[in-house]
Amino acid sequence: MSAGFVDRHQVARRFARAAADYERNDFLVREIDRRMQERLDYVSLRPRRIVDLGCARGGSQPGLAARYPDAEWLGLDLAPAMLRGAAAPSWRRWFGLDQGPLRIAAEATQLPLAAQSADLVWSNLLLHWLDDPLQALAEAHRVLETDGLLMFSTLGPDTLRELRAAFADGYAHTQRFTDMHDLGDMLLACGFADPVMDMEVITLTYDDLDRLFADLRAAGSSCAMKARRHGLTSRHCWQAARAAYETLRRDGKLPATFEVIYGHAWKAAPKQLADGRSVIRFSPPPGK
Repeated sequence: MSAGFVDRHQVARRFARAAADYERNDFLVREIDRRMQERLDYVSLRPRRIVDLGCARGGSQPGLAARYPDAEWLGLDLAPAMLRGAAAPSWRRWFGLDQGPLRIAAEATQLPLAAQSADLVWSNLLLHWLDDPLQALAEAHRVLETDGLLMFSTLGPDTLRELRAAFADGYAHTQRFTDMHDLGDMLLACGFADPVMDMEVITLTYDDLDRLFADLRAAGSSCAMKARRHGLTSRHCWQAARAAYETLRRDGKLPATFEVIYGHAWKAAPKQLADGRSVIRFSPPPGK
């Protein structure tokens, strides 16, 4: 079995460090969340429980609560520091009052949840931090009720393409991103029905390369691949990367591309039981 490409301990460390000031630095996450929530305008759903995978500080929760006020929201994240930062005010805990929505530290690939225990699984910018999105998608399918909905966003292969091209040292400088069509195939392989995938490109601009790196670090989004450079980058390598990136400057700014992939799919009724028997549905004639 492969040891994996992503250093999950490094992912947890990076987001733990970013937790305290995350709300000041998660502007891209919040913008993509807003665009995801707009897509719910076209979905007919009345969830009783929403599971938010990779919830971070719970930024999606207010919008989902406003849209589905009767639904229970459950947030899961790898970094406990993110969950602590989103906890209810201490004075409410002292008086035994509502401590706010439930949050659990857990891996998206091994959810501590019962099968068919959620109606909506929501995930904003999580999948590219995993070795294999298929495992998380399969877990989402398991915990969803029949006719439940999975809705997610992630980053695609063109994300930070300028940064990858600028370095020629043989090390990874960004995450490994999954293609939109491969994600669609994964949804079908997990048993989801009618997957809908779409993509858009968001280009941020920066005065210099240092500002881009600062934003990535502040949002916990620096490279966490095992193939990243573990020691210091040499001065020659830095100079070469800066020079290569400078060739992309337009109108005084350096571009940083983010390919944002959106997907949603429904959990259909099973065609077979776990023991292999086929499921055949009978509908009574009209009037019976």
